[in-house]
Amino acid sequence: MTTSGKRAVALADLPAEVLAAATAARPGFTPAEAEAETRDGRRYFDVEGRLADGSEIEFDIMEEGGRWRVVEIQRDIAFAAAPAAVRAAASAHDPAFVPTRVIESVQADGLVIYELFGPAGGNPAGRKVEIKWDGTRAEVLQQEWAH
Repeated sequence: MTTSGKRAVALADLPAEVLAAATAARPGFTPAEAEAETRDGRRYFDVEGRLADGSEIEFDIMEEGGRWRVVEIQRDIAFAAAPAAVRAAASAHDPAFVPTRVIESVQADGLVIYELFGPAGGNPAGRKVEIKWDGTRAEVLQQEWAH
């Protein structure tokens, strides 16, 4: 994956279509900050903020054919809140791995990628395991998910 690196973007400088895409995906969304990047030749904005209930959420919004669309919606969850099959797949993959952070990433097609972060070699955030969940089956990914 080739990336330009992320850079902060003032909310006032976001294209109106980017904010409209986020608000359409989750009515009641209030943006707080944004970043821009280019990955594999595609333009993205990551827009973070809160929903009406106060929960934090992030949208990955990609430009495609001159239009902006939400390709991923992320939120932090407790590992215990992940589906039982996802927790079982993580344990089967490495029984000693205990994630300290879990990001639930809902893809535009409905798949969910669980990003599990935890300690490795003395580094508290040194390891990442991704598990794809299609609603019936959990699969540990061997390569990082595209979005």
